[in-house]
Amino acid sequence: MRSRRDFVDGLGLIVVSGSFHFVRHGQTLDNVRGVRCGGDRDVALTERGLAEARAAAIRFRQSGGPCGVIVAGPLTRTQVTAEIFREELKIPVIQQEWLRERALGAWNGLSIEETRSWFEAHRLPPGGESEDDFRHRVMSGLSGLADLADLWSQTPLLVGSKGVGRILLTVLTGQSFVELGNCELVTFTAPVEAGGGGDWLGRWSWRRCH
Repeated sequence: MRSRRDFVDGLGLIVVSGSFHFVRHGQTLDNVRGVRCGGDRDVALTERGLAEARAAAIRFRQSGGPCGVIVAGPLTRTQVTAEIFREELKIPVIQQEWLRERALGAWNGLSIEETRSWFEAHRLPPGGESEDDFRHRVMSGLSGLADLADLWSQTPLLVGSKGVGRILLTVLTGQSFVELGNCELVTFTAPVEAGGGGDWLGRWSWRRCH
């Protein structure tokens, strides 16, 4: 397996020939209410959220895409979503703390519209986690995952929250304004090597899985 190490935001990120998948968790009551819910607030899936996860897992299984392991964040909404995918795909689940959603402190429970400008201005939530720290945590975690060649070769499925998906899309692909819906699943593919000489072309690519 050929690889290189990119430096993204000062982090050494192993890029291997291959892909990984990411899926956002199913609907929660806070999603219905349109309020913020960070990694320091643990909420369950709604009945609709459970159904969304089941439907997404079935579609993914039927698509036949390669996937040998699920890597999930520690919160209930991601753990339950991961468990539903495990039942459908018959593959193991590994829990990783770095996939936890950004801690929002005092912004938890406030409306998305009310807080949107604060996010765009990169303000620090009182009692929460800065955008820079959040990005560093996610990209460090992904780098550590990519260092595990045996795990990476299984084309892992990461299960996380909207904020984690946003960081992956922004840093890896340059897509800064994409917000994934509940149980929306995307595949990231590493840049291709040109000519076998160690030169790699472009950013990571991504596509939605339907």
